Amino acid sequence: MAFFRVTLHRSAIGLPERTRGVLAALGLRKRTQTVYHPVSPQFAGMIYKVKELVKVQEVDRALTPKEMREERRPERGFYLETPRV
Repeated sequence: MAFFRVTLHRSAIGLPERTRGVLAALGLRKRTQTVYHPVSPQFAGMIYKVKELVKVQEVDRALTPKEMREERRPERGFYLETPRV
């Protein structure tokens, strides 16, 4: 089963109540928050209404919160950048 991975990239401040209601129905409250919904016409229609505010990917499975944290975690260690001459 496929899922939509929906991430809120733009704030809904100052937008109409109807648009904010669609974001609430999708479960998005804060910027950079990510939610997963099954691929269906209902969710596709809601995403289409707020397409300018969200980033959408189609994925095979929904990640657990622990997997999402691991995905965001930077690599261990450090690297040196050499100055350009």
